[in-house]
Amino acid sequence: MIITRSKKGALRLYLAIGLLVLVNIGIIGGCIIIKRYRFDSFTEKELTVYVGNHFDLDSILTQINDKVPSASVKRLIRLSRTKGFPPYIYTGAYRITDDMNVVEVYELLTSGNASPIRITFHNLRTKEDFARSMSRQLMLSQDELLALMNDTSFCREKGFTPENIPAMLLPDTYDVYWNISAESLLDRMEREYNRYWNDERLEKAHKAGLSPIEVATLASIVEEETNIADEMPVIAGLYINRLRKRIPLQADPTIKFAIGDFGVKRILKKHLRIDSPYNTYKHYGLPPGPIRIASKQAIDAVLNYRKSNYIYMCAKDDLSGRHNFAATLAEHNRNARKYHKALNKLRIMK
Repeated sequence: MIITRSKKGALRLYLAIGLLVLVNIGIIGGCIIIKRYRFDSFTEKELTVYVGNHFDLDSILTQINDKVPSASVKRLIRLSRTKGFPPYIYTGAYRITDDMNVVEVYELLTSGNASPIRITFHNLRTKEDFARSMSRQLMLSQDELLALMNDTSFCREKGFTPENIPAMLLPDTYDVYWNISAESLLDRMEREYNRYWNDERLEKAHKAGLSPIEVATLASIVEEETNIADEMPVIAGLYINRLRKRIPLQADPTIKFAIGDFGVKRILKKHLRIDSPYNTYKHYGLPPGPIRIASKQAIDAVLNYRKSNYIYMCAKDDLSGRHNFAATLAEHNRNARKYHKALNKLRIMK
């Protein structure tokens, strides 16, 4: 059979048209599939779903209903009914990204492959503050975490007491799993503490005549005295001088801790009479534990304390937050009179 040139041209045309039709069918089919299975989020590129104990599909839908289009929710429901959704799924934080389709979302939520989340704590005073902060960021219970930190046996296993275990907590940002247990969280804090206290820091603490726990305790007092970075090493050195001379610290922040009121502006004689191991006017040496969760900055200020002959300190009468330092009682008394005069002028009596 002889195929003429015109017939060959027609054949090529038919083949081209057929190929174009197939491509279009593929594109349309692909679009239908993509539309059917894509999972759009209209609020952000990444969505984290938190799954607690006994969560089911409805619990998840409650979290995402206002964050993704209703069409995406319907696709997930449809697929879950088709493939079957477990009555309960593994706890944790599941990170859904904008490039995932509904099948991938389904498989993620039913896999137990949770992602770590980032937690942060800074500027906290007490164990209660820490437990409250962690319970807001993690799945764990505030009461459970606090109970462990008040458990003498648990603290002893880690080398602490319930009074000084705040020394183990180092304010920072950490990556942990949202469903981490209270015990595992404290284990992680212990590892971070041991990592922080390297040979160099241990050597500096030894030269200062302090243990790591004592460093953290002194740092907590220093940090309550000032948030001015260049004063921290000076105040630390002053208190180390008092410890070495066996002079009571007479640190006002410890009195505030003892009476449970850090809002007190003026320490009165009645406050100094309080019977508490944290009353450093009545008891020589450091208190039983930190009066706040000391920052790394404050800890390093103690380790790198500034040597001086200062024994006394008093807030400046300009109420700037800075201090006057003195080596003699006479000089200190002059500074104190100026400060009290400034308080009286402002009618600050307590």
